[in-house]
Amino acid sequence: MIEVAEIIAREIRRGKIVEIGVGFYLEVAKRLRESGIDILVVDINEKAINYARKQGIKGVVDDIFNPTLGIYKDAKAIYSIRPAPEMMKPLLDLARKLKIPLYIVPLTGDRTPNGMKLINYKGIPIYKWEP
Repeated sequence: MIEVAEIIAREIRRGKIVEIGVGFYLEVAKRLRESGIDILVVDINEKAINYARKQGIKGVVDDIFNPTLGIYKDAKAIYSIRPAPEMMKPLLDLARKLKIPLYIVPLTGDRTPNGMKLINYKGIPIYKWEP
């Protein structure tokens, strides 16, 4: 999944990027941080956010189904790694509301929302929406 960090860092060179639904997998966020990007991770699970903070990554508890828009202020892009299928539409809705790119790496077999473009980067299917 590190490939996701590579493509995001290449396309969004500076500014805040937000990972939504981070869970306990922090490798992409860590790689983006190492690239000099201001990374913020978001999850509904407070334990996941506490874990991220212990790893030195900024984290905030939020619910994608009722997002606190202020958290995403000044974000240049949002992304999600293997989000649950029911999260896909709210992710796209948030990206549209914020008018910023969205990157999703779905689980194999999951359908992404209409209007997202497939980027096959180093064998990883990454779906992108941009305003």
